[in-house]
Amino acid sequence: MTMEIDVNTQESGGIDDFALHWMEGGIVAPEGFLASGIAAGIKKSGRRDVCVVAAQESVPVAAVFTQSSMAAPPVTITRAHLADGRARAVVVNAGNANACTGAAGHADARAMAETAAEQLGCEPSDIAVSSTGVIGVPMPMQVVLSGIREAVSALDSATGDAAAEAIMTTDTFVKQTAVTVEVEGRTFVVGGMAKGSGMIMPNMATMLAFLTCDAPLSSASCDSMLREAVDESFNRITIDSDTSTNDMCMLMANGAEEGEAVEQGGPEFDAISVAVKHVCTELAKMIVRDGEGATKFIEVIVCGAASDKDADLAAKSIANSPLFKTAIFGADANWGRVAMAVGKSAAKVDQDRLEVTFAGITTCRDGMAVAFDEVEAAEALSKKSIEVVVDLHLGDGTATVWTCDLSYEYVRINGEYRT
Repeated sequence: MTMEIDVNTQESGGIDDFALHWMEGGIVAPEGFLASGIAAGIKKSGRRDVCVVAAQESVPVAAVFTQSSMAAPPVTITRAHLADGRARAVVVNAGNANACTGAAGHADARAMAETAAEQLGCEPSDIAVSSTGVIGVPMPMQVVLSGIREAVSALDSATGDAAAEAIMTTDTFVKQTAVTVEVEGRTFVVGGMAKGSGMIMPNMATMLAFLTCDAPLSSASCDSMLREAVDESFNRITIDSDTSTNDMCMLMANGAEEGEAVEQGGPEFDAISVAVKHVCTELAKMIVRDGEGATKFIEVIVCGAASDKDADLAAKSIANSPLFKTAIFGADANWGRVAMAVGKSAAKVDQDRLEVTFAGITTCRDGMAVAFDEVEAAEALSKKSIEVVVDLHLGDGTATVWTCDLSYEYVRINGEYRT
């Protein structure tokens, strides 16, 4: 099933319109990719917890990883395995992050790759490894390796549902999507899935996300379009300002859409880039909507900054402020918390020019309070999706960040995370 999506994108050469169509299948929507998700027994709940996504052979790949200095062994191993720009599959476990686990953790990550490679008939270096869950706990390797063998035997192209479910931790719903894009008489498909609802802060990838594409791309082309897409999607979200030890975002392109190689600078490359960016953006927004304990989706827009960098600093400072987020949870148009967050952001600010608008209601102009109807504002801030616009009136710099409110439930979830 497909459904048309209206997409306008601003490219360097002008405004190009590409017709994107949503389709079912998620991560296996592009032809030639297989996926599975099984319950190996890592999670106490008995839910799916081991996933494999595989191509028919080694294919071009690109990935970005956490910038945390406490990067987990799966990140370290996968960085090395993908250094040649090719991969056959990614194996993921949920319920245990295999982070802060020392030499044993590195051996366990290598064992996951070796087991998947043995089952798929390829080299361990062709396998990417990813883990998510509790930090500092040894991996139950007998369960994990048995789960990998079962997951490989269950690989199919029917649907990505099971795979998307198997990478979840505190997520409350699966996050997956896929689109087709038509250009120059060719049709390309991009699919993806992600997980994340807590420990989410823009700093590269900020969660686990995996994308597949049937275009004939080089690893360099994959890297170029993935980094641009991540910067405008996953690096635009924050739940709680915390960057994980295990963050990873990966794109595989198998060339199943036969034809000439897609080169950078051409219309096909631009169209696929738009599709990749769209998939990343949709997944990023799903993560925010599923933020731990979240009741509201918030779009923070900063405009009129002295530069885009300043706008980004201010927008992230606002979106990461617990005081701002709790005010939105309480439907309180407390613009003073926005002023506070902007002031501490290191962005250039003239407080006599600050303007703040909550859900279409201006609450501050020229750095001072503007009379508004508190009841009307409370009603506007009680909606599920809220836009907050901050105009610094200093230049043309703009930035947008997506976040959620901070509720009592967030504290409960994280207070009981290990129990």
